[in-house]
Amino acid sequence: MFAVVAVAAYAIDVATKILAVERLSGADVELAGTWLVLHLTRNPGAAFSAGTEFTLLLTAIAIAAAAVVIYLARRVGTRAWAWALGLLLAGVCGNLTDRILRDPGPFRGHVVDFLMVPHWPVFNIADICINVAAALILLQAVRGIGIDGTRATAREREA
Repeated sequence: MFAVVAVAAYAIDVATKILAVERLSGADVELAGTWLVLHLTRNPGAAFSAGTEFTLLLTAIAIAAAAVVIYLARRVGTRAWAWALGLLLAGVCGNLTDRILRDPGPFRGHVVDFLMVPHWPVFNIADICINVAAALILLQAVRGIGIDGTRATAREREA
């Protein structure tokens, strides 16, 4: 399940970024009025365009994060954890692909963002995957369910 989720979400992210670059070079496209607009931008930084001067460091962190997720995925014991880690890997790798392959050059590339909602930075499918993964991971932690599917006792959760 982990691999299927990771590959499918990664493919959707890459495909939508290719389409965004090919078709959004002109004016914005309103899909739902101003509630959802397709607006092409390239982000050299992290979330909210933070750390734009640290693109190489962000790339190194993403490589490390992908390696950790792959390592942890060997222990997955529930569907929720498979989805969480699969989405996390897809999101990290989706943005990492941009950093490795896109301009201005290898490991310094800018991430393609194209989804715009009011009062929020422009984002992409990889960003959605990372945020949904974070929510699933938090939910599993609150429920006391470990990656391997074991449940923590009430006493263990309080400690």
